[in-house]
Amino acid sequence: MSKRILIVDDEPNIVISLEFLMMREGHEVRVARDGEAGLAAVRTHRPDLVVLDVMMPKLDGFAVLEAVRADPNLTGTRILMLTAKGREAEQTKGMALGADAYMPKPFSTRDLVAKVKELLGG
Repeated sequence: MSKRILIVDDEPNIVISLEFLMMREGHEVRVARDGEAGLAAVRTHRPDLVVLDVMMPKLDGFAVLEAVRADPNLTGTRILMLTAKGREAEQTKGMALGADAYMPKPFSTRDLVAKVKELLGG
């Protein structure tokens, strides 16, 4: 079953890779290139899953995560945080703010696809 996935990341190579992987899995994919656009897209398109980078222009991933979790209309939205490897403090903060899962960059495409399936209940 096709799910709606929003990718929020400012790194073009990551976005291209993630978009390809998620479309190959049969999902409907939208992309936002900064936190502000990402938050607007979450509110407008109501994705099933947001793949959310931490470090981005305008609003960082933590601010987006907090805003999504504070909005009662978005309670079912799953969030997978991406952050640079070795940033355990960021992982801890993201999980404390309500992220559903965390994936360090660089990531294995197989691991990412498996995590997305798990988060989407499949």
